[in-house]
Amino acid sequence: MTPEIFKYLVTGLFVFLTFYLSWIGMKKTKDMKGYAIGNKDMNPYLIGITMAASISSTATFVINPGFVYVHGLSAYVHYGIAASAGILAAFILLTKGFRNLGETAGALTIPDWIFHRYGNRGLSLFFAVINLLSITFVVLILVGCSILMSTLFGLDQKVALTITLLFVFSYVLMGGTYAHAYTNTFQGIMMLFIALAIFISGIHYFDGGFFTALQGVSDNYAKVFNPESNLYYNFFSVFISGFFITFALMLQPHILTKVLYIRKESEVSKFIWTTVIVGTCYALMLFVGFYARIKGLEIPRQDMVVATYIGSEFGTSTLGIYFLTFISISLLAAGMSTLDGILVSLSAMVVNDIYKPMATRKGAEMDSKKALKLSRYVLIGVGLFSYALAYNPPQLVGLFAQKGVYGLAAASLVPILFGVLYKKTLPLWVVTTASMIGLFGHLILNLGLGFLNPAVSSSYSILASLAFTLIALFMVNKREGAQVTA
Repeated sequence: MTPEIFKYLVTGLFVFLTFYLSWIGMKKTKDMKGYAIGNKDMNPYLIGITMAASISSTATFVINPGFVYVHGLSAYVHYGIAASAGILAAFILLTKGFRNLGETAGALTIPDWIFHRYGNRGLSLFFAVINLLSITFVVLILVGCSILMSTLFGLDQKVALTITLLFVFSYVLMGGTYAHAYTNTFQGIMMLFIALAIFISGIHYFDGGFFTALQGVSDNYAKVFNPESNLYYNFFSVFISGFFITFALMLQPHILTKVLYIRKESEVSKFIWTTVIVGTCYALMLFVGFYARIKGLEIPRQDMVVATYIGSEFGTSTLGIYFLTFISISLLAAGMSTLDGILVSLSAMVVNDIYKPMATRKGAEMDSKKALKLSRYVLIGVGLFSYALAYNPPQLVGLFAQKGVYGLAAASLVPILFGVLYKKTLPLWVVTTASMIGLFGHLILNLGLGFLNPAVSSSYSILASLAFTLIALFMVNKREGAQVTA
């Protein structure tokens, strides 16, 4: 079998299995609840793999190794260590409390959860609207997948973009959450194998010692705080921002709502540790940035680092070409594993938290099957808008995505964190103001005051939001205490 035939055979098998799993999911998707969070019948290990794949995606497998390639050890510590600690902390602190409230209230989305926690439709609507910032991440994934597909099949990138869009949207339209979960498990296992294989195959670049190899590039490349980097240059930009922003990113709708898939509380620990272990293995892909730099590859575009490295490393022998095909398909799967989750959550939010409340206010009725149908129309609209943005993407699409998604994360942290951990009634004005500080503080710092690293601008905004909330609650409790005494 020639490598060309093998390439199309593996691709065809991947497409067939994806659509087959989506078809199974479609048979289980009967209403809006099944589309948004499933029917509580999924295995916790399956949900854990789905979660890990959603977190990792194109960012970990395609985009972030490019930051390691350019900025060195400082970028690896930011994404591989500080970020991993943020993920673990978020899951341990929030998973059980978020799930319990969501289970009791029957919440389907993050804005729906916020409505039931705070009892205010305006705040819920605000979060539904700002969650549309997730579209910036959809653009990143579409661009990353189109680069991989154009490299694999020799297509024009815009043609590859169109094919990627049509493929992913078609199988998500079929099965919603079940299609997302089943295909993510299949894709996630492929990603796990590839991450481990690529890491092991390139570890010989450190034969003379890890730090020695990095110092061979430059002394600053091997430093935890790189003075030559405009993104990762001190303790705050490397550690603090990496931890805070990743903690906050776990509150995104396509991530935290997976907790609502879990059937019972006893399965939460299985879910968490499956996510952490599999996600740690995925993070080994960051080493590709080191490998490419130590190998001496000259790569002008950060988002081309992974594609260039695997082509150079595995494209020179017959056996390597076969393996390269499997790697490329797995990297595509990495992107699609997050893309489909975002699409399900976005379409569910638009219908459940924007359209449905407005229709109800006007006296219109919407049953669950009608909502399911409408969510699929919304999905098509999201696809077309994302396609328009991805058709001529910004030069550094990774930073473009971070600007939008990190703003969403900064706005979400106080309402969800305090909503889970603070058992008393939270004044609505405190929660709303804290969210505004998180969102607009990030945008002002990043777009107006020259904070180039979105993680830094977002983290400062998160800290300001937290400080405001703690001070406000202290004053409120003190005033209430004085009134009780009087």
